[in-house]
Amino acid sequence: MADGELEAIAADSSELTDVARQALENEIARRKSLGKDVAKSVSDPGYDAIELSDFVSIRQLRELHEALLVKGVLDSAEIECFLVDDNMVRMDWFYSNLVGGIKLCVKEEDAEAAMDLLEQSIPEEFEVEGLGQYQQPRCPKCQSLNIAFEEFNLPVAWVSAYLLAPIPLHRKTWVCHCCRQQWQELKEEGG
Repeated sequence: MADGELEAIAADSSELTDVARQALENEIARRKSLGKDVAKSVSDPGYDAIELSDFVSIRQLRELHEALLVKGVLDSAEIECFLVDDNMVRMDWFYSNLVGGIKLCVKEEDAEAAMDLLEQSIPEEFEVEGLGQYQQPRCPKCQSLNIAFEEFNLPVAWVSAYLLAPIPLHRKTWVCHCCRQQWQELKEEGG
């Protein structure tokens, strides 16, 4: 390879693997015709390496959609974070328990702020642009705000997916995550 070609590769060495970068450094050191500035550009690729020891896992989540929502909350608060094992769960969600769930990692100095943000309570009501005041639905048994709408019969969906014949059996049920109460629809007040 000509010196000019090596200089072009060295100028864009940030995309090289560590092995390729080391081979390029060795070749540049062997050739005396290339200047020290070319060798420096290879050894300093121009980006900061992430020290994984600076990050701690603050939460383990079983479901991918929960992990993405929690990460979105921290991203919107400009707290640097990333997910571990999310691709494994994304490939096959049965692996979630095997790998210990999806881990949410933040910088050690941001851990307390991130935990405080994630442990905030659900607001009972809030303003929705164009609609006005929105009142959060509650569990009819325990009055908890920690409820979710499940459109599918999850036990049937899990078993059928395991048997490689997914059956999307609809049931449209609300579930309380506190007392596990289930009900078909929310009753409108005054109606």
